[in-house]
Amino acid sequence: MRIVAFHLLNDFSGSPKVLRQLLDAWLKEGLDVHLFTAGGKNGFLSGIQGVEYHPFWYRWKANPYARLVTYSISQMLLFYKAYRMLQKEDLLYVNTVLPFGAALAGKLRGCRILYHLHETTVNPPVLKRFLFAVVKWAATEAICVSQYMAQNLNLGDKRLHILYNVLDNAFLKKVILKESPVTRDKILMICSMKWYKGVFEFIELANVLTFCQFRLVLNASEKEIASFFKGRILPENLDILPVQTNVHPHFQWADMVLNLSRPDGWVETFGLTILEAMAYHLPVIVPPIGGITELVENGKNGYKIDCRNPASLGRTAIEILQDNTLYESLQDHAAQKVKNFTEENFVRHSLEILMPKPRG
Repeated sequence: MRIVAFHLLNDFSGSPKVLRQLLDAWLKEGLDVHLFTAGGKNGFLSGIQGVEYHPFWYRWKANPYARLVTYSISQMLLFYKAYRMLQKEDLLYVNTVLPFGAALAGKLRGCRILYHLHETTVNPPVLKRFLFAVVKWAATEAICVSQYMAQNLNLGDKRLHILYNVLDNAFLKKVILKESPVTRDKILMICSMKWYKGVFEFIELANVLTFCQFRLVLNASEKEIASFFKGRILPENLDILPVQTNVHPHFQWADMVLNLSRPDGWVETFGLTILEAMAYHLPVIVPPIGGITELVENGKNGYKIDCRNPASLGRTAIEILQDNTLYESLQDHAAQKVKNFTEENFVRHSLEILMPKPRG
């Protein structure tokens, strides 16, 4: 079987990390693996031995209008390049809704098209409607990263698979649990540099909990961070760091991990950093809706709180950090929860989706 995978922007965010796990698994199975992704940038999809690369042009732009233009051009180029290369017998694996040029080419070639859907929020809304219309028309079937996503997609009679994200064994081998500190006061958040990811709510929480240390790790460069926060006074107990290729030191530093995505701007369909936090036996606070809630049992391994309720957020954070009995209970349940998300189960299920056994 020849698998031709497509991903738009190769970086160090969640969706290319998941695709990297899949590519490694397919290579171990001896499959013929090809990858189309934008060239010129380093990320999780770079330098995989055994993968045949097919780079195409794309440039991310801060200005939304310029970004739409470069994105549209990239998909026209991708369509042309993919159409010339694809054969009817190929399996197309489209990672996220963004590489729609690949889906159009695959549909015209008569290929089996498997979408791996990581999120349902796309801006602007008109682009979201278009991209999901392409999925509904072109996809043979789709993978969803949570029950929430599967229940809220409108893809007609398309067959939907649930494949939860997991932590790869390489990540787990690097986990070193720290000794219980005398004082718990370190709060971490790792996310994209977007308002709807709750970055400003995180800053406000730092302004309130002045006795705590806050660390915000953003998927952005130092220059982009400086521009984003220009003119804003930041609290002294907050460190903002650019994209990190190694997140382990930050989880080792933390006493608690937050995901403060705003339900009015972004609904989390999973939440890989929350799973990473649980590998470090760290309590978490997450939004009250979305697939991310399937990782957290309220009061057992974390809490579900809307970041737009700062009083509840601050009160709960203080309680977690200062109540030793509660903290240790949350730790124990986090450690148990993460055992359900193994790479072995992930690989086995993904291969069952790719190569289903004939019925009868």
